[in-house]
Amino acid sequence: MSLDQAEAKPKSRSIEDVLKLSAKSQDFCQLSPLENPDALRLYYYRSMTDDAKITEFLLPALQRHEETGDARRLRASLPFLEVRLTSDPEIIDAKLTEGSVLVRLEKAEEPLLLVNVQNDQLGLRMNNDTENEFSVVGPKKGFVESLDVNIHLLRSQMPVSKLTVEELTIGSLSKTKVAIVYMNDVTNEELIRTVKQRLNDINFEVVFDSSQLDQIISDHSNTPFPLFLSTERIDRVTYAIVSGQVAIFASGSPYAVTGPSNILDFFISPEDYYLPWILGSFFRLIRIICVFLSIFATPVYVAVLTFHFEVIPDSILVPLIESRIHVPFKPLVEVIFLELTIELLREAGARLPTKIGQTLGIVGGIVIGEASVQAALTSNILLIIVALAALASFTTPIFKMANTIRLLRFPFILLAGLWGGLGIAAGLLLLMGHLLRLKSLGMPYLVPIYPFRRGNFADSVIRSSYQYTTKSSIFLRPKQQRRYAPSAPKDGPADE
Repeated sequence: MSLDQAEAKPKSRSIEDVLKLSAKSQDFCQLSPLENPDALRLYYYRSMTDDAKITEFLLPALQRHEETGDARRLRASLPFLEVRLTSDPEIIDAKLTEGSVLVRLEKAEEPLLLVNVQNDQLGLRMNNDTENEFSVVGPKKGFVESLDVNIHLLRSQMPVSKLTVEELTIGSLSKTKVAIVYMNDVTNEELIRTVKQRLNDINFEVVFDSSQLDQIISDHSNTPFPLFLSTERIDRVTYAIVSGQVAIFASGSPYAVTGPSNILDFFISPEDYYLPWILGSFFRLIRIICVFLSIFATPVYVAVLTFHFEVIPDSILVPLIESRIHVPFKPLVEVIFLELTIELLREAGARLPTKIGQTLGIVGGIVIGEASVQAALTSNILLIIVALAALASFTTPIFKMANTIRLLRFPFILLAGLWGGLGIAAGLLLLMGHLLRLKSLGMPYLVPIYPFRRGNFADSVIRSSYQYTTKSSIFLRPKQQRRYAPSAPKDGPADE
């Protein structure tokens, strides 16, 4: 073996090395609960353990069996579900930092005892109402930052043994617990293997949120479009799992990641299923139309006023000229100024406390808009168009997709200012070409539009009646195609 290889090979640590390194932290405790301090010693991190579990359960149990020198006999007497015998320094190091107590018997050589007394409630918020995906109709409960609580909430919604949960650990420093959840008899096996493989291949230091996993395991990293759906709503994750998708949870994150997802999934709201199908379909179509309005409203304004005056009707031409007669800037500069102002107000309102942010958005929008018109920096008509485009972007129920729509507006504005309608058409072709290349866990991003899947239009662009949505999505290749079998409606009262 060469000298370089010898230096590259990590040195094995002993238990003494682990305890010596841990003792440098002031929250690391070492104590002996017995009269003879050399008989037994405890090691643990005070910040990660539950003091009540130690003082009320662990210490009395150890004091009752202080004469024993056998770790295995002591293990059987401890009133804890998770008690582990080990002599591996790496396991001891990992379990200590997770909230376990190391029980070391001086009379016994090895193995040592690891007792899980983790404080599961410390730092958790008790309120689990949805904050960013609020709905008027339907349940208000959402996920929290605890992985165990989130799995409990999900199993409460689907109390069946078919719901399968597989856990793994990601992050060389954070040791973040990640759970893969799916329906055993519905989800395609190839899809499950793909998710497991991509998660196991992650080599990362600290995983702060499930949104990081979303980006790391995605098929394409150089795209503004979200390829996985992140949500804090229990009902949305339940629907995704029942349909044959896979959900990913991470400890410390109140959001679940579901996939594979197509572009239409980001414009579906849970309220669509709680309202009559006619209303649900109408509101879903409104959201899709608002996407085009939000992206193309201001670019069309720039293109028309810069290159295509001939398309403006005579009845509108005079008011438009009068509104711009004192504006010294070109339409491109005028639009970018107003769009950036709207983005500044939106970002400032999102970072401030709720009540102050709402006041800033209303007052700031009115004051700046009125002052801009009075100072002849912009026209009245453009102010209305920009306000409508901003309102249209708020109709998207998923925050990540709403941010993408906000970003796409600016390249189209620049293309419209340079080449007019031709620039908008070129930008649209580039956008469609980019969307055609995108995939989510190997599934085309534009399905069922392309590749065209007629059978999936019952619950995509519109929300059909429940009697026509009995089958799962074809492109997910589920093991079971039929989800439920609705009974025929009865016109009269039920028979007694």
